Parts: sequence; structure tokens; C-alpha cells
Amino acid sequence: MMSDDNKKHNKGGRKPKLNRSCHRYVFRLTDQENVRFLSLYETSGMNNRAKFIISLLFQREIRMVKVDVPAMDYHTQLTKLFGQFRAVGVNYNQIVKILYRNFSEKKAAAYLFKLEKQTVEMASLCRQIIELTQEFESKYLGKRPEK
Repeated sequence: MMSDDNKKHNKGGRKPKLNRSCHRYVFRLTDQENVRFLSLYETSGMNNRAKFIISLLFQREIRMVKVDVPAMDYHTQLTKLFGQFRAVGVNYNQIVKILYRNFSEKKAAAYLFKLEKQTVEMASLCRQIIELTQEFESKYLGKRPEK
């Protein structure tokens, strides 16, 4: 007889899988979602629901959308500022008309000179805003500056 040491002991049962599925996920479906799921499962021709779900998950491309909140806030504030610039432009035209209508030409020209100084400062501020926006877009949004 053979010794017990030389024999392989068979404990019974099936052989263990090499890459065992051990992670479990549970989800719930409504009645309508379940009907839709079952119809998709039946038309697939697969005989294992778990494998069907896995094939759906990993054979389809999943797109991720990342929302950059600071960039959105910056864009929102910039849009508001742009609206204010437009309003200033409209007001500018109205002021020029009122000056020429209500004052003498000499007095209107003096006021327009003051207004022109403020406009130059505002144009300078506008250029700075454009430069900052281009810098922001190139650093954080990956856009190239437009020429």
C-alpha cells in the first residue's frame, strides 16, 4: 500500500477559480426599469444576468463631465461685467446728446473732456480684463490666446 504522505488528499468540491469575482454591487429598479432591463436581457441571448450587466457596463463608453466651478464663477462675473460695459456705452451716448442739448458748446466740450479722461481709464481697465481672461483661459481652461 501507498503511504498517506504520497497520496494527494481530495477534499471534494470544485476546483477554485483563478480570478474569482468577489466584489458585489446591489441596485434596485422600478417596475418600468425592470421591464426594460428584462427585455434587453432577453434580446441579448445571454444566459447569465450578471455577465449581461458586466458586458453593458464595460463595453459602452462612459463619458465623465467635470464641472470647474471657479471657471464658471469667473465666466459668470465676466458676463455681468460685460453687461455693465454695454450699459455704460449706452449711457455714454445719452450723456453726449444731453450735454449738447442743454449746455453751450464750450461748456459741453469741457464736460466731454472730463468724460473722455474717464473713458480712457475704462478702456485701460477693459484691456487688463481681457489680458487676465486670456491668461486664465490659457492656464486653467487650456485654450490658446486668439490673435
